[in-house]
Amino acid sequence: MTTVTPTASTTPTAKRVDAEPRVPRRSSTRRRSTPLTIAMLAVLAYFLLPLFWLLIASTKSTQDLFNSFGLWFSHAPQLLSNVKATFTQDDGVFGRWLLNTVLYAGASALGAALLAAAAGFGFAKYRFRGHGAAFNLVLGAIMIPTTALAIPTYLLFAKAGLVNTPWAVILPSLISPFGLYLMRIYAEDAVPDSLIEAARMDGAGEFRIFCTIGLRLLAPGLVTVILFTLVATWNNYFLPLIMLNDPNLYPITVGLSSWAAQAQNGGAGASSDMLALVVTGSLISIIPLVLAFLLLQRYWQSGLATGGVKQ
Repeated sequence: MTTVTPTASTTPTAKRVDAEPRVPRRSSTRRRSTPLTIAMLAVLAYFLLPLFWLLIASTKSTQDLFNSFGLWFSHAPQLLSNVKATFTQDDGVFGRWLLNTVLYAGASALGAALLAAAAGFGFAKYRFRGHGAAFNLVLGAIMIPTTALAIPTYLLFAKAGLVNTPWAVILPSLISPFGLYLMRIYAEDAVPDSLIEAARMDGAGEFRIFCTIGLRLLAPGLVTVILFTLVATWNNYFLPLIMLNDPNLYPITVGLSSWAAQAQNGGAGASSDMLALVVTGSLISIIPLVLAFLLLQRYWQSGLATGGVKQ
């Protein structure tokens, strides 16, 4: 007589010992952290509150700036009249300051981006004697504040006879150690070595490879350097202050500072609403930067995302 051993097929209720335990499914809804939300709202208010105050203050006269609540409009808003007075004060010198700032920041941003792209491409794709030491020197230059170099730069430009000219502001702004470092990191992954070798086999020279292949692939990184240099040059105050003596060559930062000094000291050309003109001019000065970020935002974000992911 034979005995039959029960199996899974003969006993439906039998349980498998080696069966893996079931893992509970995670809920698709994300948890919200109340402290984190409050912290983010506080950070948002920290950045937006000064801009909101500037917008409100530009609609007031000098008297209303001191007599009304700072975060709300006065009884008689006068934004358009303030804007008109800002552009007509001192024979329309504010418009000249605005054009000077666009010239200085635009030329510096484009030039710094091209130089940083060329140097970053060279550090990323070529090896030469002193490669590591030269790049470490660039990293060390990032740590040096620009204000520490202002006086030596002034002495050099005074010897060259370039003081009180637009070149005194543009040329120092063309050097961007941080932009070079950023373009070197970006070029390592954005430009494949196989593509460069294929171009060399087709007879292309190194300069042609950089202009036709490198610049196209480095375009998102170029936008990032352009934005950083544009903001830095647009807001630069100390360098134009020591380099320029002619008020017609002032950028907005130095020009508005001279108006603020006139408003405080009651100097020649000062009016009763000079402080309101300074506030309105400050609001006008940030509009081109906001437009630049809005227009170049998608190129900037794609450049950072591409540079952060290794192919």
